[in-house]
Amino acid sequence: MPSPRPFIDPATGELETARIISEAVPLAKLIGVCVTGSLPPYAIVFFGSESSALGALLALLGDFILAVGAGVVLMYVIARGIQLAGE
Repeated sequence: MPSPRPFIDPATGELETARIISEAVPLAKLIGVCVTGSLPPYAIVFFGSESSALGALLALLGDFILAVGAGVVLMYVIARGIQLAGE
């Protein structure tokens, strides 16, 4: 017997928009934290030291923050998907 699909009402077959939004808001907040964390190094590079060694290091720091943030977001999505599949 197939398991019920998440975010779909089994009685009507329609999407549960309230549940989709309730799952999307924490994900958007997590993405926002990662992007906000990477903005200060990029702002310093953009407004002051774009052609120096410090600028290159700060740009790499911003890239690193975004890469780690993307990994955290992916782990959250996978863990939450496993939780939803178990319900």
